[in-house]
Amino acid sequence: MADKTPHQNVTFPSSGAQAHGYLAVPESGKGPGVIVIQEWWGLTDHIRDVADRLAALGFVALAPDLYGGSITHDGEEAGQMMSQLPEAKGAQLLSGAVDYLLASDHVTSEKLGTIGFCMGGGFVLQLAAQQGEKIAAAVPFYGVGQGVPNDFSGVRAAIQGHYANFDQMYPPQQAKEQEEQIRQESGAEVQYFYYDADHAFHNDENPAGNYDPEQAAVAWQRAVDFLQAKVA
Repeated sequence: MADKTPHQNVTFPSSGAQAHGYLAVPESGKGPGVIVIQEWWGLTDHIRDVADRLAALGFVALAPDLYGGSITHDGEEAGQMMSQLPEAKGAQLLSGAVDYLLASDHVTSEKLGTIGFCMGGGFVLQLAAQQGEKIAAAVPFYGVGQGVPNDFSGVRAAIQGHYANFDQMYPPQQAKEQEEQIRQESGAEVQYFYYDADHAFHNDENPAGNYDPEQAAVAWQRAVDFLQAKVA
């Protein structure tokens, strides 16, 4: 049975409705903006922690709640919840999050970064394809699901991907083909890194049992360095 997330602390307009999410602001009160996109588990402690870690580094981080408050740690239930999120609905909600963050007095950057995991990694790529010049940097971690676009011609962001060599949900060969497709269709700067790990290796809440602290640390540092270089 799905639980309710305790992490909603902000409301923003999205396609004529109200959406919710978790906003983390640095001590200075201002900084470049980053959208953090959840895994199929929902707006969990781990996603809140990613946003908090980014805020501690000086970013204004917004994690939109794509499930309207529901979270789970059961794989079968997570799969059902993901399947019940239409691609168009997720994209519209994230578009509202982009507009909200760019208009925020907390945000100093003219463009945003975005980082996401699993289902969220797929939506990271879609956001970059749909939002064009509004996104400066996109960081998908083992992106899968309905958000993965078929066409990358709209991408203007630099992209840094993090994928797992032992991933059964999205095998590395598919990731390598996607990397080349993005490069060919958009002309954007793109680099994927591949790790001797399994899907969801970055999630230290570890609901799938695949957390790899050494590989996660390497990937996180690369992602942080990339966002700091590209989003200002």
